[in-house]
This record gives sequence, C-alpha cells and structure tokens, in this order.
Amino acid sequence: MIAPPVGRRSGGARGADVPDPDTLHVRAVLLASEDREIPRAAVDLAARIARRSGAPVHVFTIARIWGTSLGFPNPGLMPSKREWDQQRRIAERAVARLERKGVKADARVIGTRSGAKRIVAEAARRGCDAIVMGADPPRARVLANFMWSQEPYRVRRRADVPVFLVVESGS
Repeated sequence: MIAPPVGRRSGGARGADVPDPDTLHVRAVLLASEDREIPRAAVDLAARIARRSGAPVHVFTIARIWGTSLGFPNPGLMPSKREWDQQRRIAERAVARLERKGVKADARVIGTRSGAKRIVAEAARRGCDAIVMGADPPRARVLANFMWSQEPYRVRRRADVPVFLVVESGS
C-alpha cells in the first residue's frame, strides 16, 4: 500500500499531492532504503514507474553511522563489515529483481548519519524524478523525530520530487 500524504508537504514540489504513479513520466527512479530490507512491493512499484518511461532505477541503500566522538567519526560507531555486507545484499537483491522485470538498474551503498539528506541529494545528483521507499506506518511527529525508522517521512518532507512510500501491510 502506498502511504497517504502526511502533513502539509506531502511530496513532489514540496507541498503538492503525490501524483498517480501510473501517469508519471520520469527520466530515472531512485529506489532507496535507510538500513532496512527493501519491500518487494517497493521494488515492483519502482519497476512499474520506470517501465512506463523506459527509465533506469538507481538502488541506493544506507549503512547507518551511529554517531560521532568530539565531532569526528569514531571507528567504533561506523558500520561494521557485517552491516556493509547486509546493505550490499539488499541492494543486489533489488537490482536482480528489477532486471528480471526488464528494468535497467544499478546500486550504490553509502554510510551516513543523515539519511534523508543523502537520499534527496542522491536523487538530485542522478536526475531522478521520483523516489520510492519502504516505510513503517507514520508516528506522531514529535516521537518520529527520534526514530530512524521514520526516515522515509523525512525524505518525503525534504524532497522536491514525488516520494512514494510503500507501507507493508504487516507493519
């Protein structure tokens, strides 16, 4: 299920309603994940949007950096090898599924503390006209500001392009 717009700025042109994904024409689609498994429904939605325009899908996942020490990244707070490998596997599975659907795809994994900022910057850098992400159900705004799992909603508020959030029915 695609999450309904939340708040004043619901995605696309910072305040416009999220357009119908079946009528959207794009140059590229960003399929993003902030340290979570990319839901099958999100991959399918990204493929559906991209196929309509013959656009590529760029898969972008984040290995979370847990903080800093005295303003500098601390090696103990950086993602472990296991966390990096997990994000690479998530990205590879998404790319494989997209390619099976006949969509050209590539992947990139980075480490950051500011997931929403980096996802929006990557969409702009790649010339993407839509962002697709898996998401948990929305929480109250004050509580959500302290939760990494609410990063997709921060992406939606920050982005100048439509952001499609796929909420798993079991979440």
